[in-house]
Amino acid sequence: MSKVILASGSPRRQEMMKRFGIDFICKSPDIQENLNKDLAVEDAVIALAKEKALAIYKKYSDSLVIGFDTIVVLDDEIMGKPKNLDEAMNMLTRLSGNTHRVITGCAFFDTVEEIAFYSDAYVTFSEMTQDEIEDYVMHNDVLDKAGAYAIQDDAAKYIEHIKGDYYAVIGFPINKIYQTLKNKNCL
Repeated sequence: MSKVILASGSPRRQEMMKRFGIDFICKSPDIQENLNKDLAVEDAVIALAKEKALAIYKKYSDSLVIGFDTIVVLDDEIMGKPKNLDEAMNMLTRLSGNTHRVITGCAFFDTVEEIAFYSDAYVTFSEMTQDEIEDYVMHNDVLDKAGAYAIQDDAAKYIEHIKGDYYAVIGFPINKIYQTLKNKNCL
């Protein structure tokens, strides 16, 4: 089995990889995260996941490298990671009382092949008061998360409904990843 490299600095993704019992290392890709707006959102998130994985694979071509990207889409507008707390509050204000789509792209590169896919879910937020939004932003790490929230932290109390892959919202579509790793004899 080749060495497995997680092309991500995300603590959530590292935690999920550990659940598999896989010996892996993390290498964060040093790239500009620019989504190609000429592509369909599904293709754009996969392309960015590929770009991240490929940036690491070029340096470690004897390994299996896994890259990711997660976006939030509300009313055909893509929400990435907020640049500051004001932008985070604006994002949460817009998500409040609405349903949005979360899409996570995943790409695997190794010496044999390239595999890429996405998984998604529709997430409905309850109405949040301005005080709730401010409190959430002040007490959670919102700047490294698409849409300024993480479903597995305090945001869970504002989530009314999910339709689709819960783990896509976390940024780690566990079933598809597990099946791919199993097929590559990495488990």
